[in-house]
Amino acid sequence: MSGAIRFATPGDAAEILKIYAPYITDNSVSFETEIPTIEAFTERMENIINNYPYFVYEVDGRIAGYVYASKHRERAAYKYSVDVAVYIAPEYKRQGIGKILYNKLFELLKNKGIYTAYAGITLPNEASVRLHKSLGFTEVGTYKNVGYKLGKWRDVAWFEKLIREYDILPTA
Repeated sequence: MSGAIRFATPGDAAEILKIYAPYITDNSVSFETEIPTIEAFTERMENIINNYPYFVYEVDGRIAGYVYASKHRERAAYKYSVDVAVYIAPEYKRQGIGKILYNKLFELLKNKGIYTAYAGITLPNEASVRLHKSLGFTEVGTYKNVGYKLGKWRDVAWFEKLIREYDILPTA
């Protein structure tokens, strides 16, 4: 399958939200419990796009998946780390799009002086765990019963990936 990666724009919000919505309503992948309004989602995207990379993967003019980085934590010393997330439309899963998107994201993050990426995965989610491990993420710990969704307490496993070698003095 051939497709193209490009930077996301706020104009993509409606199409991206269509991909994201089932992750809210149909399972516990996202801890959101209500689909955000298009206005709220667009604003969320704009806040990320203004500071971090956000990519979409298009197939025949349709967005098949997306990936982005966001702030890891508030304190200044965390600025060399990011949280990352990838979402793929159901009809495009298991076609390698997640890996393609993540690799593009990691390339740009490395060039922007980011050292470590973190991903939180609601358990169970073997496909996501497998994807992240295949990209070099290692598990650093699990928050037990950290969220309650769809009638059940949920664990979130946290994974990290080295984006670039650690310098004594960061370069960015």
